Amino acid sequence: MNLVPGWAPNVHPLVVHFPIALLLTAAGFDLAGWTFRCNRSLRFVATVLYVLGSLTIVAAYFTGRSAADSIWLPGMAHAAVKEHWDWAFRSVWFFGTLTVLRLLLLWRLRAPRPALVAALTLAGLVGVVLLGETGDRGGRLVYRHGVGVGRE
Repeated sequence: MNLVPGWAPNVHPLVVHFPIALLLTAAGFDLAGWTFRCNRSLRFVATVLYVLGSLTIVAAYFTGRSAADSIWLPGMAHAAVKEHWDWAFRSVWFFGTLTVLRLLLLWRLRAPRPALVAALTLAGLVGVVLLGETGDRGGRLVYRHGVGVGRE
């Protein structure tokens, strides 16, 4: 039984938007939590979103790697795919590390120092930049090189 709709070349375009939404929302909640005097409940929501986002970014990474092997790539797209992979790899490791740090530091410390909360919030914003760079390169693959677009 194939769960991929007929219009999708593979599962990657169905998965890739979840980590983007979750991680951007996590950074937003984190920024709001820091802005409102280190609000613990907003930090908790942000951490849960970072966990979910980190899990889905791993899924997006591996479905993307698999997708590149299963679709036609125009000659000029090979370098762009490699660049997208590199940025995706950095994003996966960055958010994975940030999430583990958040879990260890924020949940173990009852009252983390404001400087620690600010550093983690800033790190989340750096992650948003990494995510943007990764997504930009993925968008170029689709819209500039036509990767994964039907040829009917």
